[in-house]
Amino acid sequence: MFLSYIAKLFVVLSLSLFTITSYATVFYSKNEAMVLAFGEQAKIETLSLFPDETQAHNIEALAKTQLESGLFTFYVGKQDEKILGYAAIESSTVRTKPETLMIVLTADGELRNVYTLAFHEPPEYQPPEHWYEQLAKRKIEDLDLGRSIDGISGATLSTRSTLAAVRKVMAVYEIMLKKSKDPQ
Repeated sequence: MFLSYIAKLFVVLSLSLFTITSYATVFYSKNEAMVLAFGEQAKIETLSLFPDETQAHNIEALAKTQLESGLFTFYVGKQDEKILGYAAIESSTVRTKPETLMIVLTADGELRNVYTLAFHEPPEYQPPEHWYEQLAKRKIEDLDLGRSIDGISGATLSTRSTLAAVRKVMAVYEIMLKKSKDPQ
C-alpha cells in the first residue's frame, strides 16, 4: 500500500514537471541576426573594445547604467569596404529570465533598429514591435522611460531593460568609436 502511494506520487510529480510552461523563444540565431542587420551580401567584422577606467566611467554616466564587463563587442557590417553600420548583441535579465537584443546603429552611430533575438519571459512581458520602432533615430538623451518614451503596461521591466541596453550601446559608440573617428 505504501509502495503504491509512492508510485502514484512519483507519477503525479513526473507529469507535473512536464506540464510546467516554458516561455523560452529564440527568434533569430546570430547569423540570421547579422543578415537582418546588414543584408546577405555584407561582410561582418568583429570589433572588440576594452574601455579603460575613464572610458568605462564616461560610458556608465552617459548610459545611466553599469557596465557588466570590461569587454564590449560590436559587429561591423561592411560592403565594398564601406561601413554599413554597427550591431551589438546584449543579454540581460528582465524579471527572472533573460532577453537578448540586437541593437543596430548606422555608420554615424544613429539608432536604426532594435531586434529581440531571444525572450525567455512570458510573451505578455515582451513589448510589441511598434514600441521598438519608436526608438529609431532617437538620441541617447531621449531614451528615458516615462519622459520621452512611453511605457507598456505589463512590460515595464522589459522596456527598462531594453532602454538600458540601447543607451549602453550608444554610449560605447559615442565614447569609444565616434571620438576616435573625430578629427582632433
